[in-house]
Amino acid sequence: MTDETATLAFYVAGLDFDAIPQEVRTRAKSLTLDFLGSAIRARRDAESTPAILQTLRALSLDGAGPATVFGDDRGWTPAVAALLNGALGHSLDFDDTHADSSLHPSAPVVPAAFAVGELVGASGAEVLTAIVAGYEVCCRLGNALDPTSHYARGFHPTATAGTFGAAAAAAKLFKLTPEQIIAAFGVAGSQAAGSLQFLVNGAWNKRYQVGAAAMNGVIAATLARQNFVGATQAIEGIHGLLVGYSDDAHPEKAIAGLGTIYETMKIGVKPYPSCRYTHAALDALIAMRREHNLTPEQIARVTIGLHRNGITLTGDAATKRHPRSIVAGQFSMYFTGALALEQGGFGWDDYARLGDPLIDALADKFDVVQDARLEGKTHPFGAHVAISTEDGVHVRLIPDPSGEPNAFPSAEAMTQKFLQLARPVLDGGAEKFADAMLALERFDRFGDVAALGRG
Repeated sequence: MTDETATLAFYVAGLDFDAIPQEVRTRAKSLTLDFLGSAIRARRDAESTPAILQTLRALSLDGAGPATVFGDDRGWTPAVAALLNGALGHSLDFDDTHADSSLHPSAPVVPAAFAVGELVGASGAEVLTAIVAGYEVCCRLGNALDPTSHYARGFHPTATAGTFGAAAAAAKLFKLTPEQIIAAFGVAGSQAAGSLQFLVNGAWNKRYQVGAAAMNGVIAATLARQNFVGATQAIEGIHGLLVGYSDDAHPEKAIAGLGTIYETMKIGVKPYPSCRYTHAALDALIAMRREHNLTPEQIARVTIGLHRNGITLTGDAATKRHPRSIVAGQFSMYFTGALALEQGGFGWDDYARLGDPLIDALADKFDVVQDARLEGKTHPFGAHVAISTEDGVHVRLIPDPSGEPNAFPSAEAMTQKFLQLARPVLDGGAEKFADAMLALERFDRFGDVAALGRG
């Protein structure tokens, strides 16, 4: 192994806003706005939010501070703001996805950058640079972990690799030296945690552990800023991330093309508020319903073929056919597929149909199987769908779901998604906040932008 930890640390320390290609800056702003829509709506709607807020109060961790929790009307301390924004932004399962690493980079990275950006009085350009640094670190580490192996070990990459991305973003805004960033990564290595056990009962762990990744990244960088001695070689060491969290690590992927190839440009966005592994099938089901004028009564059987990662996360019939919680629904190919096929679309408010007898009956007609044609692909998110009716069998193969970088939504579409989520919380202020976020680099103080996102 080469020294991936130090290489990434020197990259983060040396990243300059002017050196980031314009298309990367534009994409990072669009991804950030997309994340904020989910965070703002979840502040009001996510069923796990009250428990998190009550816990902070019970532990006297709800003190006032300079950092914004989006959709909230008060200031918070930076570490807690990072925790809340990370948990909120991941709660709807509507946030972006980096297909190669199978993780959601904005959820840990953006909250860490925002919290520290407000703390140090950073400019919009500095915050945007930190977000790109965080994206690059966590996506590359997710690649190096190998998502299939990482999942097989029971880990959630958004929470594990995401801790390092959050630390990178925070460290950049603190203007840490490469040596201090190595220390921050050393602390992040001790904090990186995230289990897939939440899949068993639709638990809220998934949301919390991603918020914790954002918070832990802020703490790691703050410790390093105080010259705390963190472990070296936290990524490639004998007890480091790649050894401890994967049986098939590819350390070279952590630094391949660093500075010239931007993983940020490979991040896609979600058209549906559910696990990304369901999306290609949902695209197919909605299109086939429209093209063939299908109704539930006409359908005899639906077979959906997914990559084995998709089976792990969404395809276990015994536990996922009839979900009764939102998290379980977000990770059910049966529920999301039946819903999309029955009504021809799928949005956040449709989780009100959990337990609907019509959806349950249609889900009973679904089979979800591992499809060998989808294995060995660069992107594992495709789907093969076959719908059997009295008139025959309709078949469609979708290699990549909508929203991937090769068909990234227009700026107008991204803004509309944000506004649909944020307007119920921010009312008339949603448009002004979106405009400011999309012009982030023009602001001398990021705090002036963040203030527009308070509820």
